Amino acid sequence: MRFIFYVLALLAGAALSFEGAIYAELGKSIGQIETSFYNFFMGAIIMGLLLIFFRKGKISYAFEAPRWTLLGGVLGVVYLTSIVVSVPFVGVGITMVAVIIGQLVMSMVIEHFGWLGSKRTGINKEKVFAVVSMVIALILIN
Repeated sequence: MRFIFYVLALLAGAALSFEGAIYAELGKSIGQIETSFYNFFMGAIIMGLLLIFFRKGKISYAFEAPRWTLLGGVLGVVYLTSIVVSVPFVGVGITMVAVIIGQLVMSMVIEHFGWLGSKRTGINKEKVFAVVSMVIALILIN
């Protein structure tokens, strides 16, 4: 069963690479900030329709959630807009590898300190080796 989630994560990564390349091109036509807006506007419409038909939670409770948990939306904007801006200058491959390095490093820090409700998992030599390997990959791709 766990295998399915690995496959889903791999598919999400592949989709992100396509999205980065597509939005880099769209950004040339309509502008980079406008491209990011388009993404979130279309996403809001699609998610709104999904909520109408498949909702199970209560979106109104977002106002009762701890304020810091709402930062995910802001971080999503930073994430996508950074990709839209970066891809035309450094390419899809370098952008995606850099994104993965950032994700690896920050996930290690978050888990090391047990931040944001995460299970505490110490930084070990294997994790450091993985990050160093990704940095080497970034250099080689460049």
